[in-house]
Amino acid sequence: MSYNHAKITYRLAKMLSIYDEQYDILPELEFDLSHGRAKPDVAICHRNKVSWLRDIIRPTQPPLLAIEILSPRQALSDLTDKSLDIYFPSGVDTVWVIIPQFKQITIMTVTGQENISTGIIHNAPTGISLEVGTLFAE
Repeated sequence: MSYNHAKITYRLAKMLSIYDEQYDILPELEFDLSHGRAKPDVAICHRNKVSWLRDIIRPTQPPLLAIEILSPRQALSDLTDKSLDIYFPSGVDTVWVIIPQFKQITIMTVTGQENISTGIIHNAPTGISLEVGTLFAE
């Protein structure tokens, strides 16, 4: 993880914390999904009751929204392939791919993609919104 990657992960968690009453906001949790293992940088999931005695090592229920941040030495195809081969077939509705170098977020769904670099990004199924400019603020 690079400096920018860590900074964006932190900012995402902080910005998404307003949804903590509705959803579990889970950074760097590995999932054992029906089509393979995947560890999104941030996963948005249905809230689960915490059991401090019985931890869940790798959840099998797919996240509602998976957020991936492109690392400096990572190919973009690594993230698109993960979305197409693991996330979507396993039941994840939406993947946000964050490209720090271009201050851009690509919203991927089974039906297509959209690139956002300004304004508010919105995930309709969860009601989660995020100000792109705040995420990439200097």
